[in-house]
Amino acid sequence: MATFGDIGLAAGINILSALVFLIAFAILRLQPFNDRVYFPKWYLKGLRESPTHSGAFVKKIVNLDWRSYIRFLKWVPDAMKMPEPELIDHAGLDSAVYLRIYLLGLKIFVPVTLLAWAILVPVNWTNNTLEKANATNKLQYSDIDKLSISNIPFGSNRFWTHIVMAYAFTIWACYILRKEYATVSAMRLHFIASERRRPDQFTVLVKNVPPDPNESVSESVEHFFLVNHPDHYLTHQVVCNANKLAKLVEEKKKKQNWLDYYQLKYSRNQSKRPMAKTGFLGLFGEKVDAIEYQTAEIERLSKEIAEESDRVKQDPKSIMPAAFVSFKTRWAAAVCAQTQQSRNPVVWLTEWAPEPRDVYWDNLAIPYVSLTIRRLIANVAFFFFTFFFVIPMTFVQSLANIEDIEKYAPFLKPIIEVPFIKSFIQGFLTGLALKIFLIVLPSILMTMSKFEGFLSISSLERRAATRYYMFNFVNVFLVSVIAGTALQQLKSFLHQSANAIPRTIGVAIPMKATFFITYIMVDGWAGVAGEILRLKPLIIFHLKNFFLVKTEKDREEAMDPGSVGFNTGEPQIQLYFLLGLVYAVVTPVLLPFILVFFALAYVVFRHQIINVYNQEYESAAAFWPDVHGRIISAMVFSQLILMGLMSTKGAADTTPFLIALPILTIYFHKFCKGRYEPAFVRYPLQEAMMKDTLEHAREPNFYLKGYLLNAYTHPVFKNDEDEDEDDISHEKLEQEGVLVPTKRQSRRNTPVPSKISGGSSPSLPDVVEENLLP
Repeated sequence: MATFGDIGLAAGINILSALVFLIAFAILRLQPFNDRVYFPKWYLKGLRESPTHSGAFVKKIVNLDWRSYIRFLKWVPDAMKMPEPELIDHAGLDSAVYLRIYLLGLKIFVPVTLLAWAILVPVNWTNNTLEKANATNKLQYSDIDKLSISNIPFGSNRFWTHIVMAYAFTIWACYILRKEYATVSAMRLHFIASERRRPDQFTVLVKNVPPDPNESVSESVEHFFLVNHPDHYLTHQVVCNANKLAKLVEEKKKKQNWLDYYQLKYSRNQSKRPMAKTGFLGLFGEKVDAIEYQTAEIERLSKEIAEESDRVKQDPKSIMPAAFVSFKTRWAAAVCAQTQQSRNPVVWLTEWAPEPRDVYWDNLAIPYVSLTIRRLIANVAFFFFTFFFVIPMTFVQSLANIEDIEKYAPFLKPIIEVPFIKSFIQGFLTGLALKIFLIVLPSILMTMSKFEGFLSISSLERRAATRYYMFNFVNVFLVSVIAGTALQQLKSFLHQSANAIPRTIGVAIPMKATFFITYIMVDGWAGVAGEILRLKPLIIFHLKNFFLVKTEKDREEAMDPGSVGFNTGEPQIQLYFLLGLVYAVVTPVLLPFILVFFALAYVVFRHQIINVYNQEYESAAAFWPDVHGRIISAMVFSQLILMGLMSTKGAADTTPFLIALPILTIYFHKFCKGRYEPAFVRYPLQEAMMKDTLEHAREPNFYLKGYLLNAYTHPVFKNDEDEDEDDISHEKLEQEGVLVPTKRQSRRNTPVPSKISGGSSPSLPDVVEENLLP
């Protein structure tokens, strides 16, 4: 069992590690050579110039201004200066609300920690239950456990203090959660109302378009929406399977990049033509003229791209039964996205289209009918993956118990019994081992989400985040608490009567707090400090810059840090909420460690969001209902744990009072869900109409169709020439008119003639013909 000494050693190691990381960052960020690593966002925005482009050679690498080193911690107040409205303009609402999750943790746990240490810790400490248990049953414990509920005597009236505190903590958490939900929902609506024009505001994604033997998918979509939304339909873009074409285009870009590099190299030294090998990574194969070889490869790929592009556009099998449909107003798009379009509820399915940069184009080629099967397979795979991961987790738990290590590896006993090494293993190594085991987890879960067929990057990340949280809940929390405790106390169980076993479990569950304290320090202290150092991106950037960067475009790609990583960051934050809520009443000694994490992480990630991360999409905080729901589930679970714990401690008479807690918490969740969640899943028609009216008054002549015409064209069909051609003249598009292209023989429900078969429309009413007259 980890003692105060073990925890103190672990705290010292982690604090020292965090300080080393922070000091190293404060120094490295001042060096001109690293400027693109620590301030890439400003470069990508075009608001910062590289200090390595001018001055003496030494000044391009090392900062010689000694005064800047005196102010090496200036980044902390600088990170806090930017007000939230400016932060939203700078980084987007997603990033600003992501930071509010850390603030939410502080708002909840600062008062809870103060109250718990002022009331619960003295109540727990002033008992000798564990000392008596050690004398009779040889139950293992440490001084930390004496601060927990395990030290309360069986059947003591002191348990009523814990019941009252459980109610106080729940009421406070619910109060803060409701205020935060209301604030974030208001921020979302304000952001959407004040946001500049975006294609997704006018566009819906239509899936499962029913096949028609007489019409193509494009003709069917246009006909359906001109018939059913005649006053509002504007344009559409069908979804095509261009995955193979995308691979060819990407390969051509790489070849073009190499060609630019070799031409630049040759221009600097024309006495010698650059040579290259044609084999793997340029290390093997025939040696050829690099410029001629890359030129030939580009010509070959250009032909393949042209052929594949023609095939994708002409082959009906490449057209998917889905389309992005755009409307003349936001109001019309909101109506279409939030209503059922057909009598058959499984066809003509509509939903809000993701913004163009949020679309995950690879999954658009997945047939709709296969999505259910894919998600079933992914769920089964996730279940078995979570189940089999118990094995390495059990190994991690074995590290926390020195006695088990000595039993199965007796030759290590002389080394392990050294006080420093023993404290290092129990206080630091267990948390580090768990952190290492979880490194590959995000990539695996993101792959599962992609396999399921989600159509936007934001939905992929939210799905991966949900699975990450479930995995943490099962393997990091439940296995650590239940399996670890049961194995740890197995010997004690075997020498007790059956009636005493539940009592021992009730005493043993809080003892796992020491393991989580070590994990919080490794992951939440040193890990967060390591995040700001960006050691891995720093090394990779300089390696790329030295060996791979051939053009300025390469340099931009090498320094692009990507998004903040919602799929990994948010579930980790939720684990700290879970630990804090579970142990607030049971073992309050854990709470200060969580507070340090939330405070440090808020400052660090605020700096990173301002200077580093470049969010690749904007969902307007669509993830907040998931955040709220996971905190509520953690609260309910903590209340159930407390009920079970009390039943084993001779306080069964408190059960009626505790039953009300999860019931009230679930009712509170339903209230918040009904009151605030609609702002995250629907777009109010009143807001849409107001936005449309204001925009029409400000820009009455804005040509919306030209703006939306190619907004959702697959990226492989877009190049510099296409973007120039997107500005099609207003007059040319006006001549098209609003006609229904259909090849159907029966057109009794079509209000206007078809430009394809307009001459064979005997069923058109006379009033339509009159309306067509000038």
